[in-house]
Amino acid sequence: MTDSSRSEPEPEAGELVRPYVITRGRTLPTENEFSLITLITTATDQRQRPQRLSPEEQQVLEMCSSGYLSVAEIAAHSQHPLGVVKVLLSSLAEGGYLITRAPVPSASLADRNLLQEVLDGLRTLSG
Repeated sequence: MTDSSRSEPEPEAGELVRPYVITRGRTLPTENEFSLITLITTATDQRQRPQRLSPEEQQVLEMCSSGYLSVAEIAAHSQHPLGVVKVLLSSLAEGGYLITRAPVPSASLADRNLLQEVLDGLRTLSG
């Protein structure tokens, strides 16, 4: 009894590359280094570009060469897991091939008493 579906290889099986291979065994950078909204672009000095890059690193540099992309956008366009993208970005940033822009920290809330005093002062002035 022969099953014809077993004789044909699955097209997706050949394309599977383990994250460990892509990252060359490197671990995730610190959590503060790259958030989902950290912006990334390539360094302007093309002479810095390394001679030998993995295909995934080349893909990241190519994506970022036309302007700023967020870490989330890079992960979505490359179709790699977020952790893998963070490792690749960390490696490229350490080598000086990328420029990163951290997200602007949230502003602290204004003091409610101060706002009330300003409002009271404006009401007094307006009459």
